[in-house]
Amino acid sequence: MAITAKHVQDLRKSTGAGMMDAKKALTEADGDFEAAVQILREKGLAKAATRSDRENTEGLVVIAENDSAAALVHLRSETDFSAKSDDFAALADDVAAAVLADGESAAAGFEARLEDLRLTVKENIELGVVARYEKRADSVVDAYLHGGGRAGVLIEAENVDPATLHEIALHVAFAKPKFLARDDIPEDDVARERAALLEITKSEGKPEAAWDKIVTGRINAWFGELVLLDQGVFGEKETVAEKIGDGTITRFVLAMVG
Repeated sequence: MAITAKHVQDLRKSTGAGMMDAKKALTEADGDFEAAVQILREKGLAKAATRSDRENTEGLVVIAENDSAAALVHLRSETDFSAKSDDFAALADDVAAAVLADGESAAAGFEARLEDLRLTVKENIELGVVARYEKRADSVVDAYLHGGGRAGVLIEAENVDPATLHEIALHVAFAKPKFLARDDIPEDDVARERAALLEITKSEGKPEAAWDKIVTGRINAWFGELVLLDQGVFGEKETVAEKIGDGTITRFVLAMVG
């Protein structure tokens, strides 16, 4: 029986086996799908599909950079032991190099190697954050890797000197903001938080005339936890917005293990 790419893909989806393992099993079974499934089971190669729902909070963040761009890739694993293996690090580095050269979509070309690694280490291995920032003449990009790959930051700005932007990149890894600006937070989330803070203020017996002022102060503190521009640099009084002055941070991305 002729074995087609669709046959191989169907077997991979059914068993979670790697592409080459699925093809070999189909060849050995002369195209018999059920026989191929049994071959993979007997060889212990049909287990990866059951791992996709397992927590993978360990892993590695890598950064690749050249004169024209910076790329960040987060490869996730279940255990620190797997994340420290040579094969794991090599895959993360290769994905980052491909993303740096060809863009974020290049990461999709590594699915076969991801599946092979899942089968090798018997863990839920998958890509997390994948990002690439191009270095343009009218902007500055900083790339920061923290803790030997425990966290990574890409940040882009206009009219901000490189030293200041690098300091802010370090701050991002320290403070872990989720949003760049207040307007980036969904309006429903802000309304929900404001309503909750109002109820808390009421329950504390504060005078009604002071409710608005108290809630405003508390919602501003909430913004300070989530929003990069509102955060004090390294917890100090000066905010990121004040630090950059007339400059503009256009975007950032943070990837963290854990």
